[in-house]
Amino acid sequence: MALRPGSGGLVYSTEAGRMCPACRQPRAQCVCRSVSALPVGNGMVRVSRETKGRAGKAVTLVKGLPLAPAELTALGKQLKAACGSGGTVKDGVIEVQGDHVERVMAALVAQGYVVKRSGG
Repeated sequence: MALRPGSGGLVYSTEAGRMCPACRQPRAQCVCRSVSALPVGNGMVRVSRETKGRAGKAVTLVKGLPLAPAELTALGKQLKAACGSGGTVKDGVIEVQGDHVERVMAALVAQGYVVKRSGG
């Protein structure tokens, strides 16, 4: 199977998982991503609750954190542990399973972030 020019190349390997199309390294060892810019925002961390596309299950979303991907993953792990729940970090957004808006806001304020509740 031939790759088309400009198609980005290898994106997944069964041995290493997701691959960076630019440097062709596993995402964890990507050298080009380490220089990427932090998300630009107004310094306000927004916490919301969402059920859209999740079969009615509530998820707490944390957006606007100006952290590198590794730091964001570590903070996500702390928030999940504080809530006693599961979750993930996707595209710069921390998702915690369940309706834990107040708990997440309290944990972020304790760490010195300016937090605002968004949504309904």
